Amino acid sequence: MAELTKDHIDYIIKDLHYRGIVLEGFEDEIIDHICAGVEEQMASGKKFVEAYEATVGSFGNTDGLLETQKKVIQIRTKTSTMFKSYFLLALRNHIRNKFYTTINVAGLAVGIASCIVIMLFVKHELSYDNFNEKADRIYRVNTALRFGAVQKRLALGAAQLNDLFHQNYPEIESTARLWDWGPRTVRRPDRDDHVQEKIAWADSTLFTFFTLPLLEGDARTALKEPNTVAISRTMAAKYFPEGNAVGKSLLIDDNVNHRVTAVFEDLPENSHFHFDMFRSLVELPEAKNMSLIGGGWMNLYLLLREGADPHQLEAKFPTFIEKYVGPQLADALQGDFTMDKFKSQGNSWSYWLTPLRDIHLHSDLEGDLEANGNITYVYLFSAIAAFILIVACINFMNLSTARSANRAREVGIRKVMGSLRTHLVRQFLTESFVLTFISFVLALAIVWLSLPVFNDLALKKLSVPFDQPSFYLALVAAIVIVGFLAGLYPSFFLSSFKPVNVLKGKLALGTKSGIVRSSLVVFQFVISIFLIVGTIAIQKQLHYVQHKKIGFQKDQVIIVHRASFLKNHIQAFKDELLQNTSITAGTITGYLPVTGTWRNNNTYWPEGKVPTGDDVEDMVSMESWNVDYDYVTTLGMNIKIGRNFSREFLSDSTESVVLNESAVEKFEMGPNPLGKKISSFTANRPDGSPDPNSIKSRTVVGVVEDFHFANMRENIAPLALFLQRSNGYVAFRFKSKSTQAVLDKIETLWKKLAPENAFEYSFLDEDYGKMYDAEKRLASIFAVFAGLAIVIACLGLFALAAFTAEQRTKEIGIRKTLGASVNSIVFLLSREYGKLVLIAFVLSTPVAWYGVQWWIQSYSYRATIGVSVYALAGGIALAIALLTIGYQCIRAAMMNPAKSLRSE
Repeated sequence: MAELTKDHIDYIIKDLHYRGIVLEGFEDEIIDHICAGVEEQMASGKKFVEAYEATVGSFGNTDGLLETQKKVIQIRTKTSTMFKSYFLLALRNHIRNKFYTTINVAGLAVGIASCIVIMLFVKHELSYDNFNEKADRIYRVNTALRFGAVQKRLALGAAQLNDLFHQNYPEIESTARLWDWGPRTVRRPDRDDHVQEKIAWADSTLFTFFTLPLLEGDARTALKEPNTVAISRTMAAKYFPEGNAVGKSLLIDDNVNHRVTAVFEDLPENSHFHFDMFRSLVELPEAKNMSLIGGGWMNLYLLLREGADPHQLEAKFPTFIEKYVGPQLADALQGDFTMDKFKSQGNSWSYWLTPLRDIHLHSDLEGDLEANGNITYVYLFSAIAAFILIVACINFMNLSTARSANRAREVGIRKVMGSLRTHLVRQFLTESFVLTFISFVLALAIVWLSLPVFNDLALKKLSVPFDQPSFYLALVAAIVIVGFLAGLYPSFFLSSFKPVNVLKGKLALGTKSGIVRSSLVVFQFVISIFLIVGTIAIQKQLHYVQHKKIGFQKDQVIIVHRASFLKNHIQAFKDELLQNTSITAGTITGYLPVTGTWRNNNTYWPEGKVPTGDDVEDMVSMESWNVDYDYVTTLGMNIKIGRNFSREFLSDSTESVVLNESAVEKFEMGPNPLGKKISSFTANRPDGSPDPNSIKSRTVVGVVEDFHFANMRENIAPLALFLQRSNGYVAFRFKSKSTQAVLDKIETLWKKLAPENAFEYSFLDEDYGKMYDAEKRLASIFAVFAGLAIVIACLGLFALAAFTAEQRTKEIGIRKTLGASVNSIVFLLSREYGKLVLIAFVLSTPVAWYGVQWWIQSYSYRATIGVSVYALAGGIALAIALLTIGYQCIRAAMMNPAKSLRSE
């Protein structure tokens, strides 16, 4: 075909202007039409001018062109009629193509529903502590310290910081302290039933600091007096169903009566702490601790004045530390201590602030009031939501462009009849918006039905905010954005067809002009393979941490909770149950290798190396657990060197210690630590700092094999076992075939010895598994959304395969007539998509590898994520793709060739 030069095109433009064709939009369209016609005429041998005149004549010369321009102007003035026409045409087109419409609606609806659920989750995670009216001015004080082997990052500050910060920094308007006291028994003085409640000590400023609405009582005086408490609405209803809880009393730990001075509204779910009772901090001795280095650690919050800069306040902390912390360190360590020497040895002491709204997602410190969320997961799930929505939009674009041949004649006729490209773009975008609207309606129904399942999975209480106008505004915006994104490329692609080529049958079929479409399929499967790799990697890591050798035997151990209720009967409880032949061992202790049990961290050093300004490097921060003679045996631990505590050595209770391997390594005791001693402070001076004259040393009599007592994200920390009573729990090892009989026996004896208290128990293996609940939830949620992304991708692939088979019906018939087998035709049809999946595998593997490595770095103990994981993911994606298109390929290959050719 002859091509026009720039001079030819300029001539056409000038001539059309001369004829009066000046309407914006229409001018571009008619120039495009005429240029195409002139090229056709010149290809048949005519000169340019003859070709041009003939083409213009086919449009009715000047009068015809002007009449068409006039009609276009009239159409543009009837916008409502035009859009009504677009809408009706869109409905007709979708109804006429039920199969492809159903695929598009299903894919978009599932994708949108997944996106909405994830966005509700993300919105909830980002909303933590926003209910506090002064949230933008509230900050928590954190402490980081390092001296010697002691390294701490604490969500805590010394109690005395409260007063000292007030004295030194006028930009601080108010402070509030919280100290988690843990679950304690509570009852009404006139009743015998004990219930455990989650209690915290709190300053009297609590209710003027945080937004905790009071239902009864005065916020300014609620916690000002000793032996007073504020309780939640739920707790008030439980203990005082008759109402008017203020002025009444509750007994804590069967000890002292506490007067209720306030009832507060239950804390919302999106708070970084949840307590049922706040007890006045006035009566707590630790609150009066004057030491900044030795005790009284609490969660300390600052309310800054309007306009105060938290960064400028943080910049003043080093001077504060020099002035107040330095002298106390010098007094405790003695020698020729100076802060400069302290720092030169690699030691440090610092404070920093965390904004209240950042605590939930950006804090993972020792002393956090609750297990927090993780901003990484917010980013991860947001990315998954975007991926799923993109996959769904790609389906729409792929099916629209693949079916371009079916719409091409429609486009050509409408252009010849005077439709502008802008009209066609609007028409196709309207079709996209209609389909998107239907998908959103269906998606909301899916969300409403599936949200309870997701809440169970994620341990959330999410709900669709149908009562919020902003939700509907967001929906409208989302419909516009998704409809525009999904329909933009197809509308411009379909509206670009030239009517001359279309009506002469010279338009390439959609399946033969599919570079963009193939690229989009590849992108879909890049995402799918990435999600499959992530799912397999998470599951493999979970399997690893749950089956790795952990240093103790967690199976067949029952834990009896709240052993302190047994009081002086606790030893008799243990001894009597050990007479049962189904129970093989028992131990009394508050310290168990699962989260939620007691913990106690102290500082030790090798005997003779009292920490001074010169040798703080010898100090080791270590878990200190009080256990009995049978602890190691009951938990199935392994003594690697030396011996366990023994009744044959009466001095064990005061003179001996059993260390784990990590502690031996930290103390650099070498291969034979037996007989060596470690020391620690045993008392504090009146100001709360360690008393250097009160030091106790213990001799190492045994080394227990390292065992995991925290999540495997953390290295095994140094730990010391001391032979001392701690009555938190009683644990029994029992024979596997006698579970119910053992439970019945334990419960019967409990009711005999502690009849007023409920019997509570758990199994050690289940408690250990709970340490990985967050990982399990992540794995489940990740797997669900990965599966949804793959399903959506497969829906599109299924429809594309159907359309490909439809377009190649004549070719398949000819091949079968010439002797091609069903297998060869199936291979022919599926080969194209197999190649695309293989390309996707090659592209996705580096991205998936980087993502897996980034995620697994958070674990100190990691599974090996080898090449097999990526190969398996690629194999799964290929198998899914082939199964998806297999039905359509086989159906097309088995069609009667006579029928296929006749239909053509």
